[in-house]
Amino acid sequence: MLQPKVITKSDPTRLVIQWADGAETERSAAELRNLCPCAYCVDEHTGQQRYDTSSTPSNIETRNVRLVGHYALSIGFSDGHDLGIFPWQLIAGGREFKR
Repeated sequence: MLQPKVITKSDPTRLVIQWADGAETERSAAELRNLCPCAYCVDEHTGQQRYDTSSTPSNIETRNVRLVGHYALSIGFSDGHDLGIFPWQLIAGGREFKR
């Protein structure tokens, strides 16, 4: 099962996840904000992006990062958005994992 070992911030704008298999993923808060899969950001019927990703400030910060079960993170951002649940595969960018 895909699981993080440690979740930290390298600074307020970057999230670092060390995975149980030894790999590491570092994502910017802006990148994560633009990937938000919530119904506000992505049309749930068509899958089309609704959120204007060009409006994301480059200095946006992650806040209120918390685990959601064993499969995802909930991330609150400094722009006030906190609706998305980010599955591990989305955060990891689709890299293949050892099972």
